[in-house]
Amino acid sequence: MNFSLVIDPAKDDIEEIRGHLIKYNDANLNGEKEEPVAIFVTGDDGNKIAGITAELWGQWLIVKLLWVSEAHRAEALGKTLLTQLEAFAVSRGCTKALVDTFSFQARPFYEIQGYVCQWTLDDYPTSTKLHFLVKDLVNGAQLDAAHLRS
Repeated sequence: MNFSLVIDPAKDDIEEIRGHLIKYNDANLNGEKEEPVAIFVTGDDGNKIAGITAELWGQWLIVKLLWVSEAHRAEALGKTLLTQLEAFAVSRGCTKALVDTFSFQARPFYEIQGYVCQWTLDDYPTSTKLHFLVKDLVNGAQLDAAHLRS
């Protein structure tokens, strides 16, 4: 048996370990697969001006990234993206949502949207905080999925 500490390991090596863990998890989670989903907003020039990425996993919507360009932050694009994504997730059977955000990012924004902070990790990665927020989508999301494409 050999131990190897590797700085900056190859993506293939990481994916090998991830694959083994997923196989183990699948046996205990009824094979629930994570389904990536995203909504993008593009300007007239075709460049992205906002976007949200997430995964649907079982009954959970897991928000990964939400970004709105500086020039468009007063246009409620973040709220619109989040609302549309939540509605889509509900249409796919999700009942809860999870998001994490740094103390210098968007905790108040998510709280206004109905998210509740469940846990805060202090001094992460050094002097900031990482907040984990959840939302009950069944009682909290605006169900307006009619204009979403799947």
